[in-house]
Amino acid sequence: MAVSSELPRHAALITSNREDYSEIYNELSFPDAAAVSKASMLREQLLGDIAITGHSCNGGTKIYSGALSPGCKLCSEGSWSCLFINGRCNRSCFYCPTSQDEIGLPTTNNVNFRSPADYVAYLEQFNFRGMSLSGGEPTLTPGRCLAFLTAAKRKFGGNLHSWLYTNGSLITPELLLKLRDAGLDEIRFDIGALDYVLDKAALAVDIIPTVTVEIPAIPEKIELMKEKLAEMAERGIKHLNLHQLRLTNYNYKRLKGRPYTYLHGEKVTVLESELTALELIRHGLEHHIELPINYCSFVYKHRYQRAAARGRGAELFQQGWETRTSSGYIRNLQLRGPAEHLQKQAKILEQVNPEKTLWQLSRNSEQLLFAAQLSGSILCGTCELQVTYSDAPVKEHMSYRFPFRDIKLPSGRKVCSERVPAKGLLLQPADADEYLAWLRHEGDDSLAENHPATPLIGFEQLSQGLQDYF
Repeated sequence: MAVSSELPRHAALITSNREDYSEIYNELSFPDAAAVSKASMLREQLLGDIAITGHSCNGGTKIYSGALSPGCKLCSEGSWSCLFINGRCNRSCFYCPTSQDEIGLPTTNNVNFRSPADYVAYLEQFNFRGMSLSGGEPTLTPGRCLAFLTAAKRKFGGNLHSWLYTNGSLITPELLLKLRDAGLDEIRFDIGALDYVLDKAALAVDIIPTVTVEIPAIPEKIELMKEKLAEMAERGIKHLNLHQLRLTNYNYKRLKGRPYTYLHGEKVTVLESELTALELIRHGLEHHIELPINYCSFVYKHRYQRAAARGRGAELFQQGWETRTSSGYIRNLQLRGPAEHLQKQAKILEQVNPEKTLWQLSRNSEQLLFAAQLSGSILCGTCELQVTYSDAPVKEHMSYRFPFRDIKLPSGRKVCSERVPAKGLLLQPADADEYLAWLRHEGDDSLAENHPATPLIGFEQLSQGLQDYF
């Protein structure tokens, strides 16, 4: 697709970062043009080397070798729920992005769950095929973990893949056996919390079906990690997940003494962390180490995980003539104009879709709603096209400002989903025809960069590739 220059978008992100990080922003080291060029060339070389035998998915935001773990596959498909079983941790890792000092209630996407039965009902309502227990440190509340896990696996059995994140400090053979008996399918260890010692992870290998190591890619640990790759494979670890370091106002003081270069984006991230992750994937491939490695970039999380959460309630609202876009929004198309013209259009659509499941003519014949797949039968003529995008997040409490749907839980509590308008645009006939042609081709290069609908692209598509360096 033809797009406008990156400069305005970059400037907007810089402004946003300056506001978000306020007092510490001027202390951050961002790359100059020469450093950007050098780092970009290195990344392209790494990606080129990895592409020979490696893989990518989710628009090139997730780079990996071997196979993704079962849980990562479900995450990439948007069918995973992460339950923060508590909010307290017993370690103090320098890279942790938030404070972890309150047990709190089990929470996911800002919705609290006081009982396992309520959470199971939530999983069923939204057709999740994966669930994870995170924290904090989940093993600080083992009873909670076992209760929620047992209830979910009792309901869904093998149709739900379950996993647990842990720093490993409280892991014992006895606890692992209890987790296995409750149905845990996968366990992920942050070995960075235990000075990269693999003993606790190795304890789980003969008990939990899938054992994964999941850590941030720490630049100064790259040589140690190259040695650890072979050890992980030898000790039965099945997967390694690497995350990109992210700067927050909470972890800034711990990161500031390290020689990192920061990158602008939706949040500030560490340049060397991404290059470290890619270098480790290449190293594993070049040395034929039998350990699949997955780079879970910040832009993957920001784009794909947010898109999945954004449209979680879409099925509660979506009509047959509406579409959920890859960005997670509900798209609504309305042709507006003279009744005679719209009545003629309706007769054409009736030949294509006599069941009227993909279109609807208003009672006064002044609005024709239709699905994008019928756009080949639409001639705008003198009509205008109203394009509207809506968000349908799940919430703890409704605002009463927008259409909503209640979701009653076994305890009698309710959560809800609201249909929130996100973007609307009225296109004139000529522009509308071009926009519909672009939709029919699923967003190819046919939409000119100065087209009035260009601002809608982000509501249709997720950006491709890893983040820009600037």
